[in-house]
Amino acid sequence: MSEQVPADMPSGTEALGPEEFAAAAGVSRETLERLKKYAAVLEDWNSRHSLVSRASMANLWDRHFWDSAQIAALISTTARTLVDLGSGAGFPGLVLAELRPDLKVTLIESTAKKCRFLKAAADELGLKLEIRQQRIEDTARQRFDVITARACAPLPDLLAYAQRFWGPGTRAFLHKGQNLAAELTQAHKSWRIDSEQHSSRSDPSGIILEIRELQRVGRKPDHP
Repeated sequence: MSEQVPADMPSGTEALGPEEFAAAAGVSRETLERLKKYAAVLEDWNSRHSLVSRASMANLWDRHFWDSAQIAALISTTARTLVDLGSGAGFPGLVLAELRPDLKVTLIESTAKKCRFLKAAADELGLKLEIRQQRIEDTARQRFDVITARACAPLPDLLAYAQRFWGPGTRAFLHKGQNLAAELTQAHKSWRIDSEQHSSRSDPSGIILEIRELQRVGRKPDHP
């Protein structure tokens, strides 16, 4: 059964530790223990490979885990497939694979060392998912129910990436910051989108941009 993140999670005003995260998110003790293993693998690899900024490791549970986990409640229970673009250290894709075991998750990451980390973390969590060591623009077109991306690319570029995986009913959930308005202005020059903005519960200046329709201006829908 899927674990949904409740709407009354903290709003990013205070740092969370693992226990506070679990209590607020309503995840099981078993899930928390697996996420702790993920955190331990990340801390080990990060000391040698700098997968995420060292400063952010001090607030790991809200800066990375909660920032990723908040997406789980936005994803429809009817969704079955998810692709995470530019997965990096696994946020949000790996966290969502743990919280939403009903989803078949694919992680796309071009950097070899990050793919090795993703496999090590997924193995530690006991997750079965697909990891593609590829540039997003080189990946074969394939429809997914859900597309996620965090700190991946400016919105106009990100929409071009997302279109490769778009189809009827697809939803995208993109982590964006305080420059979203400017990015949307640029994006609307090339893209027609139907979107909704969700305030981030982990970062007061953050936005989760949900995209429900995506079409390049002047072109008919091009679904795989």
